[in-house]
Amino acid sequence: MEVIHNISNYQPQKAGILTIGTFDGVHIGHQKIISNLVATAKKEDLCGIVLTFFPHPRIVLQKDNQMKLIDTLEEKRKIIESLGVEVLIIQPFTLHFSRMTAIEYTRDILVNSLNISRLIIGYDHRFGRNRKATVQDLKEFGEQYKFTVEEIPAQDIESIAISSTKVRNAIISGEMKKANQFLGRPFSVSGKIIKGDEIGRKIGYPTANLEIEEDYKLQPQNGVYLIQCHWDNQKYFGMMNVGKRPTVSGKKNQIETYFFNFEGDLYGKKLKIDLLEKIRDEKKYKSLEILRNQLGIDKNSCQKLIPKYS
Repeated sequence: MEVIHNISNYQPQKAGILTIGTFDGVHIGHQKIISNLVATAKKEDLCGIVLTFFPHPRIVLQKDNQMKLIDTLEEKRKIIESLGVEVLIIQPFTLHFSRMTAIEYTRDILVNSLNISRLIIGYDHRFGRNRKATVQDLKEFGEQYKFTVEEIPAQDIESIAISSTKVRNAIISGEMKKANQFLGRPFSVSGKIIKGDEIGRKIGYPTANLEIEEDYKLQPQNGVYLIQCHWDNQKYFGMMNVGKRPTVSGKKNQIETYFFNFEGDLYGKKLKIDLLEKIRDEKKYKSLEILRNQLGIDKNSCQKLIPKYS
């Protein structure tokens, strides 16, 4: 997959089929749109293009600096590439870009810069200044500029229309099974393993401390989770604690993972860890011995669930 930063750097070699969106999480609704695009591109010999934006438009337009994203930009890139997309364009989203009118956006971006002949878009897509233009407007522009528009309806699970907002809410509420159902894969966190204070090692549960570099990455609700991780061509299960570690008077949130049946040194390595289910909330215990006993209970709870994911 070719990755292009900024529409102005794209040089079309042939007519394209395009979809547009922030695609935060690349949930199953997004996957439906992108898979449709890839299949049509192959069938009609078109260049399959995904246009996405960074930073998230809401952060720019609403000054919502507290907004967290389901995926980092690199995580999103990998997921989109796995779906078979030919070209991913990452457009810097700025106030200047947001002020383009619908006709400017269609004529200058979609037609003149991207040379599209087909557009596949979600039912709720809005575009142009103040997001005033709708899918129906796109269809009318398509007649004028000779491209077709295919509208994809909402993807439902148990009559719930899936959206990135609903995925985010599930993650921050600890409803990991629901979030993963919406995503069509486990929610994951990625980062480098750093040294901690080794309290876990002292009580028989050595942990890998994950440092997430991107401050905009959404973190799950505090608590203990069953996790899985692929490392060195092997799959390992384990349990993760997300939180401040109140038993040892921790001050800041940390992500600590204890892997079952793993021996080795992970310090300095980059890992991607999948969160499968939440086991319990984070709690403060009166002593490290009581915490150690609880970790034994947590390990047993996690191991009972592993056959579901093996």
